[in-house]
Amino acid sequence: MMEMNSESEFAVLKVGGKEIKLPVVVGTEGEKAFDIAQLRKETGYVSLDQSLTNTAVCYSSITFIDGEKGILRYRGIPIEELVKTEAFVKVAYLLVHGTLPDEEQGRLFSRLLNKNSLLHEDMRHFFDHFPRGAHPMHILSTMINALAAFYPNVDLLSMDEDIELSTARLISMVRTMAAMAYKKSIGEPVVYPRHDLSYCANFLNMMFDSPVAPYTICPEAVRILNILLILHADHEQNCSTTTVRTIGSAQVNLYATISAGISALSGPLHGGANQEVVEMLRHIQENGDVKKYVDQVKDKKNTQRLMGFGHRVYKTFDPRAKIIKKECHDFLRKMNISDPLLDVALEVEDVALHDDYFISRHLYPNVDFYSGIVYRALGIPENMFTVMFALARLPGWIAHWKEMIGANTKIVRPRQVYIGKRLGEK
Repeated sequence: MMEMNSESEFAVLKVGGKEIKLPVVVGTEGEKAFDIAQLRKETGYVSLDQSLTNTAVCYSSITFIDGEKGILRYRGIPIEELVKTEAFVKVAYLLVHGTLPDEEQGRLFSRLLNKNSLLHEDMRHFFDHFPRGAHPMHILSTMINALAAFYPNVDLLSMDEDIELSTARLISMVRTMAAMAYKKSIGEPVVYPRHDLSYCANFLNMMFDSPVAPYTICPEAVRILNILLILHADHEQNCSTTTVRTIGSAQVNLYATISAGISALSGPLHGGANQEVVEMLRHIQENGDVKKYVDQVKDKKNTQRLMGFGHRVYKTFDPRAKIIKKECHDFLRKMNISDPLLDVALEVEDVALHDDYFISRHLYPNVDFYSGIVYRALGIPENMFTVMFALARLPGWIAHWKEMIGANTKIVRPRQVYIGKRLGEK
């Protein structure tokens, strides 16, 4: 039995005739937790929470989410305000440094990003040895891991002096690597970054410029890409971020740690949702019946799923989905792009939002429902969708890694409940 004391300073746990006090921790937004660090020592018991769905694994001042109210804030600033900056680089600075940059800080950070946008020339040859058809996420993870060999001074002893440089190098080089991986996959020559272009404009140019078809940079495309990256820049203790904190707790260098985060993100249950949304919309379009598909989703005997609806954290509208839905419509209209998949998406949304089956289960559209359509409109191929996610999430991962090492975190070492054979048992 567990009960709160009248002053809400601790909880009382009664087990095996013994009574112990567990401190109650209250976050700045009123979140409450029991501190069970001494539980095993005091009682011999451990807590069991498979997949850590109800366990806080750290203190953090980076991102706040209220899933019941549909709130998302980076460093205390609502996501609705941050997208108005239309500058992913500013938000990246905010996540890593804790405050939005002033004019001089922004200029210096942009200069540092520009200076470190080139990939080491010897690393360029790595791309020639990946097999044709290799997934860009696997290429990206491998290349980032290799950075530790080219820039070795990224261990804990050097981070006081190298953290700014290492952060800028990663944030800048990842877009170059991503674009190179894409060019490799289609057999086109590499396009180098340009000093006169902004972060997102540079990425689009490296992706789509060609000696035989020069790419025209569209301000609207640059604007919406900035917004997409801002919306995905961090999302608290998700699978990949928890991976970064876990790996980093072993004092693994920053590059190898981020490589592990990318590997976690590559899983279809984590980073591949927007690609699955596009595949679902295409399937519905080819079969031409939204209502039939929705009915199949509701049938317990059917394996069809409604991709892009619902979220592990949000029990109401995903605040990011509200933003990207409007931006998606505006962008397609301004660019005079007609996408039949958007028409299907709107019909799916309308049917689901007026169906008690989905309403009662809090299955509302999430950010993935529209982001894939925007990426399609930008010309990003579907096998690059997860790479775009990694590009956006990188500042968040770095911020969590930096926060974790600054707190002198012990190496992560969970307990288990053993259910195997006993000694001598056959």
